[in-house]
Amino acid sequence: MKLRPLHDRVVIRRVDEESKTAGGILLPGNAAEKPSQGEVIAVGNGVHLENGEIRSLDVKKGDKVLFGQYSGSTVKIDGQEYLIMKESDIFAVLES
Repeated sequence: MKLRPLHDRVVIRRVDEESKTAGGILLPGNAAEKPSQGEVIAVGNGVHLENGEIRSLDVKKGDKVLFGQYSGSTVKIDGQEYLIMKESDIFAVLES
């Protein structure tokens, strides 16, 4: 199924982080914090400005991003879990 977010919304798939503490203790799945990094899967057309113009988004499909732990809304599509959030909820793009 194709998913196209509207306006300034972005669809993100969380990137799994290692579930081990700094001391080397392995955490079970339900005790580990949800990762705050993800990959952009789809982006909307852009923000509608007051003058009627549309400003395109700064993030693009394939970007690795950093966002708040409780940002966005979780949806499940075809058995896969995604986050849908506004571009303004994204803190940074991770560059390699």
